Amino acid sequence: MSLRPFVTIYDGITGEAEKTPVRLPAVFLAPIRGDVVHFVYRNQSKNTRQPEGVSTEAGKQHSAISWGTGRAVARIPRISGSGSGRNGQGAFGNMTRKGHMFSPLKNFRKWQRKTPKQMRRFAVASCIAASAVP
Repeated sequence: MSLRPFVTIYDGITGEAEKTPVRLPAVFLAPIRGDVVHFVYRNQSKNTRQPEGVSTEAGKQHSAISWGTGRAVARIPRISGSGSGRNGQGAFGNMTRKGHMFSPLKNFRKWQRKTPKQMRRFAVASCIAASAVP
């Protein structure tokens, strides 16, 4: 590595410069790679997500049975019982009211991402180096 430049340290209270300059830390000379920082940030932010999806039993919690053929109605299962407006209505199918949805979103998708440790460290060094640019 090339010679690191010297920097002057100032006192935080009095504002006076120190007598001896100090070499600039090597982390400030790291290459600034915005694409790597963006990649690491995007992947690391995905690790805080919580899985979500549709219940596997949604739309299938009725006591319904098909009436079969010969009644001039569709063969979709129908709510059993009597005395309510709900009985005789279609159930379970994705085309019915309060039925299950077609191909529901599952929660076993790929929610988290792995990022190499060396790439994470390089992104941090790149951010520190970018903070030194005036």
